[in-house]
Amino acid sequence: MLNQKSAPERAFWAQFDALQLGSAFDEKDITKPQILIEDAHGDSHPGSTHLDKLAEQAKYGVFETGGFPAQYHVTDICDGCAQGHDGMNMILPSREAMTDMVEVHGGVYPFDGMILISSCDKSIPAHLKAAARLDIPTIFIPGGSMRPGPNMTTSMVAGDISLRQKREGEVSEQEVRDYKLTGCPSYGACTFLGTASTMQCMAEALGMALPGSALMPATMRDILQNSRNAGRKIMELAEKGIKASDILTKEAFINAIVVHSAIGGSTNASIHLPAIAEELGIEITPEEFDEINHNIPHIGNINPSGQHLTESFWFAGGIPMVQLRLKEYLNLDVMTVTGKTLRENLEDLEKDNFFNRNIGYLHNYGLKRDDVIIPNDKVKEIGSIAFLKGNIAPEGSVFKYSACMESMRNHKGPAKVYNCEEDAYYAVVENKVDPGDIIIIRYEGPRGSGMPEMLATTEAIVNDKRLDGSVSLVTDGRFSGATSGAAIGHVSPEAASGGPIAFVKTGDIIEYNIENRSINVVGIEGKECSEEEVQAVFEKRKKEEGVIPRPKRTGLFKRYTEHASSAMKGASY
Repeated sequence: MLNQKSAPERAFWAQFDALQLGSAFDEKDITKPQILIEDAHGDSHPGSTHLDKLAEQAKYGVFETGGFPAQYHVTDICDGCAQGHDGMNMILPSREAMTDMVEVHGGVYPFDGMILISSCDKSIPAHLKAAARLDIPTIFIPGGSMRPGPNMTTSMVAGDISLRQKREGEVSEQEVRDYKLTGCPSYGACTFLGTASTMQCMAEALGMALPGSALMPATMRDILQNSRNAGRKIMELAEKGIKASDILTKEAFINAIVVHSAIGGSTNASIHLPAIAEELGIEITPEEFDEINHNIPHIGNINPSGQHLTESFWFAGGIPMVQLRLKEYLNLDVMTVTGKTLRENLEDLEKDNFFNRNIGYLHNYGLKRDDVIIPNDKVKEIGSIAFLKGNIAPEGSVFKYSACMESMRNHKGPAKVYNCEEDAYYAVVENKVDPGDIIIIRYEGPRGSGMPEMLATTEAIVNDKRLDGSVSLVTDGRFSGATSGAAIGHVSPEAASGGPIAFVKTGDIIEYNIENRSINVVGIEGKECSEEEVQAVFEKRKKEEGVIPRPKRTGLFKRYTEHASSAMKGASY
């Protein structure tokens, strides 16, 4: 049996064993290899309510293979419950708080291995950051996908409903109630390729989750079996001494970015992947993301960049099928949590009939695999996100062009400037934004407001027939993975740090160009002018008006906004 990592500590201090015996361990249990099972279970949202069931299965797997599991919890929170109020400002900082707590749980006690279980936006990157810090044998279990809503809809019907609720006579109480009763029909992550679903995919693409586990339907037996398998497998990793750092290599991160490009993942992955890598001393740059997106076929036909939902994506073969079709772009010799390479995993899945077993479920929806995961030679688009630079974003900004109509991938228009999202949102609701405008929302970066997402405003735009397809949004804040339309975010340096976006005024002319990867102010107060003239005006405005001071803050929010790094570097503190 594996030598117990905590044996020296137990020999030194008898209270160690006494405390565990007082926690319902018995005398045999305290001599076994011990596995931390860290989940995000709680009543916070559908992505976390069921995780105790997955943890239970993982515990069984650990018991079966001679270990003893200890279950800990740090519940995550949901962006959807934070829309429209200051709670949204705490969402990204919560990633750091969760990381710290898992580090505490896994660092104070000398565990032999660790299983991490979560489903959603900030808990998954928090878990992966903690895995990198602790660097012990670790397996991540994704919490899977929610069931589709009526007519294959997602919870993002909320965007349309919420806009019409604020306009008199545009929606009935019955329509609102029907949405509320059907918008989230089960537990699991929302069934579009938002940040939650994207980060499940990234965990698997990095090699930290068992093959085929990302986006399993959360209501099916497969996800319970996967959890049991993970419980068994962690003991093998601990026996072999395969640590997180053996899996989370630079090559693994490049593989993950390739997969991200191919499926049309959330722009938030461009924050989370560098933040995870940073914990290991690995640098992931915007330029690397952009270079990969110049070359990878966009084969994932998944909402919001495509048509189909995440459940169908898993039935079609999920991440392993994407990896199989992208073999020529991937490093297949990277180590994974199976204790085998990616190449070996794909071979084992084919032998196990994984790629054909679930196709019949896809047929229930009248779909074929190639409808959801497009063959390489039939794709119409290369890549899915781009990093734009220019005098408004010298360090960079991100644009998910795969979720934007082609006519809005290049645009020039007058700026409408707002210093917070709330003002911009109500300007849209109250018809104060005109077709052709480019909305600027600033002071919403990591140092400004904790980098909240701008989903309420982007949804208001795309659900307004007068504005959809003609209005762009540029911000130093984030976007939801559900965002569609012309939305350019993560503008760096941010306004609160004195970035040029702080000195743009309503009426200035902005132009962005996807082919040139550029975004610039090209005119001042309605008159086009040279780059030198723009720069001179920015310097004058900076000297005369400066940066708006941020209000007094306390606690985690204060720590985060005072110390967070640029969005281009992961927005960690």
